[in-house]
Amino acid sequence: TSEATQLRHPFSRSPKFFLQVKSYSLLVIYFNNMEKVASRLEKLHAHLVLPGIDGAATANTNGGPLVVSPTSALFVSSSLWEGVPQAPPDPILGVSDAFKADTDPRKMNLGVGAYRTEEGKPLVLQTVREAERQMLNDESLNKEYLPMGGNPGFCKLSSQLILGANSPAIREERVAAVQSLSGTGCLRVAAEFLGTYYKGHAVYLPTPTWGNHKKIFPNGGVPFKEYRYYNNAKRAVDIQAMLTDLQAAPRGSVVLLHACAHNPTGGDPTPEQWNEILKVVKANRLLPLFDSAYQGFASGDLDQDALSVRMFVDAGVELIVCQSYAKNMGLYGERVGCLSFVVANKAAAVKVKSQLQLVIRPMYSSPPGHGAIIVERILSNPQLFEAWKGEVKTMADRIILMRKALYSEITKVGTPGNWDHIINQIGMFTFTGLTPVQVAHMTKKHHVYMTQDGRISMAGLSAAKAPYLAAAIDDSVRNC
Repeated sequence: TSEATQLRHPFSRSPKFFLQVKSYSLLVIYFNNMEKVASRLEKLHAHLVLPGIDGAATANTNGGPLVVSPTSALFVSSSLWEGVPQAPPDPILGVSDAFKADTDPRKMNLGVGAYRTEEGKPLVLQTVREAERQMLNDESLNKEYLPMGGNPGFCKLSSQLILGANSPAIREERVAAVQSLSGTGCLRVAAEFLGTYYKGHAVYLPTPTWGNHKKIFPNGGVPFKEYRYYNNAKRAVDIQAMLTDLQAAPRGSVVLLHACAHNPTGGDPTPEQWNEILKVVKANRLLPLFDSAYQGFASGDLDQDALSVRMFVDAGVELIVCQSYAKNMGLYGERVGCLSFVVANKAAAVKVKSQLQLVIRPMYSSPPGHGAIIVERILSNPQLFEAWKGEVKTMADRIILMRKALYSEITKVGTPGNWDHIINQIGMFTFTGLTPVQVAHMTKKHHVYMTQDGRISMAGLSAAKAPYLAAAIDDSVRNC
């Protein structure tokens, strides 16, 4: 220990000291125009030996760096960052890490929200492949930086997709839209903007919600509070509790709403309930922020899944929409999203977009181009657009089939409790109602991986594995 401590400042020691150190794991001394230490290094050089290729020690007669690397030693160096605490595993991505390390052939990963085929493989949509083939043959494309606000054509088409091509907000140029780094990037830019230009207002998040929401907004300077959303006992949306909490929120508060396919519960308000929420938002002058990560993935119908957003826009409410193309186009790794502010007039839209671009500039300067061009090509080409809508419906339909398959298997084995919520919920996720203890049992005994709150991704289930999952759930419910 004392030798290691002194070695932290080797240039303050004489060559004799180095010869007294019994062994080293690695010592690299690099000198370049260091006149004060050159003479000591020359003296040291004459005494140091290196292991030869044949195992014998040979003297280092070459110039340049001196390297000593015997196999049995400890050379300790300190770092400025030794006090940095080890971060805990991410509650969602950490599930995948644990799954990969598991060698059991029965293992299932139902933690991460990514679509899988019946064979459990990632899916690249045919429309995406066709768009990329067209891009490959288009010599007019280049790799220049995009503007700060991203691909203008992509932004326009994205606004039309979520708001409707005939939306009055689009027609009146009341939409300020910028390309972002998928849904997470949308939320982060929106948070930074709100923290600067809407100070003093907290964002109200549903309980429960996607875990990243609680990190994104404080990091952007926006504190969060919560409103009740889900009744765990009834395993359904608690609309009365939600309305009560939103009525009690301070005037002007931001309220985050999942546009469809609520994550993690899979429980969405009915159209009638959305209308009740709209009334409270208008009466209390709340600012809705819609997180739209699953348009098309809930019902299989792009327009149906945009109903909530369009209802609020048609009612003249100013709002924010965060779109992601990770799920409905399978562009997970391309990080493609669009942030839109729907405001009262064109002048405000111009100002908002200018400031959104200034938020983006020091954050990531400009977004990536490849994924945005894929989306632009699909949305702008009538044939590709129709084909894509068919692919989205196919994915949504398979998820619905997996719900029915799991429900059928659970019913067969007679698992205690009511499991109707599996087929009543919608979208990628099912909020099973399993406790943390039961979840741990599922993983330890049955090698089924999910988030600790009992959420499972129906998109990761196959018909072949539904019986095994049902048996694992049954065993966990009965014995934990």
